[in-house]
Amino acid sequence: MSDRRFGRMSATEEAAHWHLLQREGALSATDQQRFMDWLVASPDHLREYLAMARVTAELGEALRTLPADAETDALIAGRPADHANIIPLGRTRAIEHPPARATRRTWLPRAAAAATLLLAVTTGWQAVSPSPRHYLAPHGEPRVFALDDGTVLHLNAESEASVSLGLFHRRVALTRGQASFVVAPGRRPFTVRAAGMEVRDIGTTFDVSLQRDQARFGVTEGRIHVVDEDGAGRLLADLQAGQAARIAQADRRVHISQEDSDVLTAWWDRRVVFRDEPLRDIADRFNRMNRVRLHVDDNVAGALRLTGNLQANDLASLRAFLDEQPSLATTADAREIRVRSRHVLVPGAY
Repeated sequence: MSDRRFGRMSATEEAAHWHLLQREGALSATDQQRFMDWLVASPDHLREYLAMARVTAELGEALRTLPADAETDALIAGRPADHANIIPLGRTRAIEHPPARATRRTWLPRAAAAATLLLAVTTGWQAVSPSPRHYLAPHGEPRVFALDDGTVLHLNAESEASVSLGLFHRRVALTRGQASFVVAPGRRPFTVRAAGMEVRDIGTTFDVSLQRDQARFGVTEGRIHVVDEDGAGRLLADLQAGQAARIAQADRRVHISQEDSDVLTAWWDRRVVFRDEPLRDIADRFNRMNRVRLHVDDNVAGALRLTGNLQANDLASLRAFLDEQPSLATTADAREIRVRSRHVLVPGAY
């Protein structure tokens, strides 16, 4: 079958055409492959094909429950008795009926074949593209999940991800927060989408963190590729163990640095390790873990870059660390720690 037949056909028309060919058994091995390629090319194709099969099945059921020759009997009964072209059917009905039953017997195997195909397509589609499972870690509670393929998912507090493990793929979407992946070996590719980018695993353990205006990707074992446009664009970073890339969400500027593995995974042990990072990002990481909030009053203080290693819930040490910074001033109450730049008389918007 030439693919040109579908040049101007809608998905519904294509579904009807494929369904007719399937019922007639008119597909070669090559056409069967083309049919499967068409079927999985779009969810709309599968939806239309299943709808076509359902309508056909319902029509067949209606025909099976219809009394034999009911329309013919009604037509004959409604005609005038003196028409010369009316032939009595009393003796010929036994001859007329078998073809009708034979037609139904011929149709039934086709209906069974269509039902079997429908079941196979539905089951196959569920295996190829199963519904994703959602994982959530609430405020202050990092969590660890074992995925069905053996991969271990570390999900930081205030983070959310969805996972789809299909017959030919392993896909994760990180919608907010931070996650680390200890990827189980397997032939199926493992990918993570975050901030419009796609991470392609090459046998590794890696970390993905969504921050205010950038995404950070770090590798503790193995290697990853970070590709733009959800995997359809250019290669942004090729990272090996001990490397991290910070990629701006606005313009995709890439900054690659060397990172110790213990820094990338410190949050697994509820530690906040920061190396030359702006205070505003450090505050976000502490605020994931604590009810007492760290609030930065001005942009000058928020942009100050700091280095440290603190327990995530040790707010007393955090306050002491901030008080040691000569350019910062802090105040605190039961609900928050406020920090501002000493050089800003009137706090600006943060």
